[in-house]
Amino acid sequence: MSRKNYRAITSEVSSALTRLRAGIPETSRNFSALAQASTREGVLDRKTKELVAMALSVSARCDPCLGFHAEALVRLGCTRQELEEMLGVCVYMGGGPSLMYAAYALEAFEQFSSTPVTEPA
Repeated sequence: MSRKNYRAITSEVSSALTRLRAGIPETSRNFSALAQASTREGVLDRKTKELVAMALSVSARCDPCLGFHAEALVRLGCTRQELEEMLGVCVYMGGGPSLMYAAYALEAFEQFSSTPVTEPA
């Protein structure tokens, strides 16, 4: 299995989304407003909301989503330990397929993080 490049994936999708937004501007504006309303600080902080979004990305097996939410989690100061604990819940709830995408989620986080990738001994 080749390593996925989540920076490239998010860049490619962003480019495609730019073209899509031009064709459906009202839908795009409304989706953006929904995203902003859903992720703003409230009873749950933004990092918690992004962890939920990452969990749903694992469940949906959405590679671009993994990249976008990994980048947001790094920006919000999420630690590797916080991410791994949440990924454990994903595996518990989703079984083997979630285990596979939990590995991809960690890879995406590592690519957007300043934490170097370390292989287990």
